[in-house]
Amino acid sequence: MANCPKKPFCLLRPRSFLTCLIFKQCPSNVYVAMDVASVTKRIERFIRRKVGQAGARGAVLGLSGGLDSAVVAVLCARALGPDNVMALIMPSSVSRHSDVEDAKTLAASLGIHRKVIPIDPILRAFMEHLTHDRMAIGNLMARIRMCLLYYHANHVNYLVVGTGNKSELSVGYFTKYGDGGCDILPIGDVYKTQVRRLARHLGVPEKIVKKEPSAGLWGGQTDEKDLGVTYKRLDMVLQGRASSRRIMEMVRASRHKRRPPEVCRL
Repeated sequence: MANCPKKPFCLLRPRSFLTCLIFKQCPSNVYVAMDVASVTKRIERFIRRKVGQAGARGAVLGLSGGLDSAVVAVLCARALGPDNVMALIMPSSVSRHSDVEDAKTLAASLGIHRKVIPIDPILRAFMEHLTHDRMAIGNLMARIRMCLLYYHANHVNYLVVGTGNKSELSVGYFTKYGDGGCDILPIGDVYKTQVRRLARHLGVPEKIVKKEPSAGLWGGQTDEKDLGVTYKRLDMVLQGRASSRRIMEMVRASRHKRRPPEVCRL
C-alpha cells in the first residue's frame, strides 16, 4: 500500500491511510464544503447529549464579544433553551469597551443569563507575588477566567463549554488549562473560516462576524499577528489545500496541549 503523503502531520486519530482510501479523499477535507444547516443540528444534538449524559442542568461559557464565543452562545441557547445557559463576561483593563458591550448586547438578545466579572482585582492579587512577563500574564488571565467558569459550573451544576475552533486547536493557539480548560468543545471540529459562515447562518450580528479576531490579552494584540498567518491561509494548509512546513511544525509541537497529562506506566 502507498504511504500517505501527509504523514507525519495528519491530524486524524487514528492515522490510517486505509481510512483515506475509504473516503476517496483525505477525511480532513470532508467538511471543507460545510452544510451549515446540518452542522448546526449536529452541534445542537451534541450539546444536549453531553449535558444530559453529565447529569448537568445547563451550560456556562465565557462570552468575550468575539466571533467564536458568540457562535457557541447561540448554539447553546438553541440547544438547551436560554434559561439553561449562563454567559460570564470577564473583561480586563486591556479589553476593548466595544467587545464588552457587544457581549452584553448579544446575551440580552439571546435571553441567556449573564454576569460581568472584571478580572483585574484577581490579577493584581497574583501580581503582588509575580514578576512581569507579558506572555505569562496573558496566559494567567486565561486561567483566571477558566477558574471563574468552573466555580460557577460547580455552583449551579452546569458544564463548562469551550469556544475553541479547529484551526486554533490544531496549532495550539490556546492556553493550556485556560481557554483550553473546558468540558466540551462544540465548534472544535469547525475551521475558523467556517465559523464565520456558521455565524451568519445563526444570525450573529454582522458587527461581530466582521470583527478582527483578538484574544484581548494585551493592547493591540490580534490573533493573526500572533500566529503570523491569516486564518484563510492557515485553514487552507490544515485542509491540505496548501502547504507550509512552519504551520505543520506548529501542529506537531503543540500536540501535548491536545492530550491529557501522560501517565508513567509501570
